[in-house]
Amino acid sequence: MPEVHETRRARLRDRVNASGSASALVTRPANVRYLTGVAPPGAVLLLGSTEDLLVHGTAPGTTPGTPSAADGRPDEALRIHTLPSPGGDPAVAAADLAATQGADSLAVEEHHLTVTRHRAIGSVAPALRLADVGGAVEQLRVIKDEEEISCLRIGAEIADQALGELLESILVGRTERHLALELERRLVDHGADGPAFRTSVGTGPHSGRRGHRPTDRRVEEGDFLSVCLGATYHGYRCEIGRTFVIGTSPADWQIELYDLVFASQRAGREALVPGVAYRDVDRAARQVLDSAGHTEGLPESTGHGVGLEIDEEPQLAPAAMGKLDACVPVTVEPGVHLPGRGGVRIDDTLVVRPEADGGPELLTITTKELLAL
Repeated sequence: MPEVHETRRARLRDRVNASGSASALVTRPANVRYLTGVAPPGAVLLLGSTEDLLVHGTAPGTTPGTPSAADGRPDEALRIHTLPSPGGDPAVAAADLAATQGADSLAVEEHHLTVTRHRAIGSVAPALRLADVGGAVEQLRVIKDEEEISCLRIGAEIADQALGELLESILVGRTERHLALELERRLVDHGADGPAFRTSVGTGPHSGRRGHRPTDRRVEEGDFLSVCLGATYHGYRCEIGRTFVIGTSPADWQIELYDLVFASQRAGREALVPGVAYRDVDRAARQVLDSAGHTEGLPESTGHGVGLEIDEEPQLAPAAMGKLDACVPVTVEPGVHLPGRGGVRIDDTLVVRPEADGGPELLTITTKELLAL
């Protein structure tokens, strides 16, 4: 997609120029990849006044000027600049190159740069006026093209497949940690670049905890088992979360809690229409839980955007500002955890679509029925 990356850089250049800067320095790795198609470790992008440069260091065993095949392929309009010796800072070198090109101003990602790095950039090119590009690239990344959505769709298929295979195996007696490692192995076996984030498996009193780190607790009969995993495919990350019961029949309290979270998640999914406010999606899911008395311990947000990072804009949260557009992939992931007993979390990745196109596209399709495993 070389022309796609060139078009993205042109859109960013228009924003940068409109704000009064001649050049821009992009340092956040996901943003560099979005604008260039490549992601050598530590590389930065100089959106120059005369040409665009991908500036990166020399890694041991690599050919200078050539990112490794695993990093992706840059488009022809992008020139590669490799630092002549190891140990240099590509961002500082890029600022020096911008000054050499004759730029008088440079917009940088202040939210990503450390204070030390920002000072070093100002020191190497004191004539450059440094400005803040803000979240301009992140804003461009919110709406995905169909190629990006295709990568997310494939990643979701891989995650569904890995989870489905695990559910067919014997679970009682196995530890949370072992199940998590097996899921991550299955993701890679089915073609993922790797897990999108650290896989979470919670059993019994650990179930339903958001971001729970697996322990050596073993699966027991009667447990809730909550699983949250995600696959990375061609750099794009999605996620899925499900909760099951171990044994032949769930207890009444488990059925009641599961039905409540399922209703909350369904309300959030149904609210995903172009033009709806982010906070209204959160409100739709949260009201279901609030009305049942679960106001304490609820997560800060109902969901978030996904893409080159697993947690990106937009945020579906009570105070979030903004409205959804079509072709924005988000998660909807409400949950309730009862201390000492366990809980339920249900998590899907969906793409916002207009009603004329069938409404939100569900990427993660593993059943949400309360299965007894």
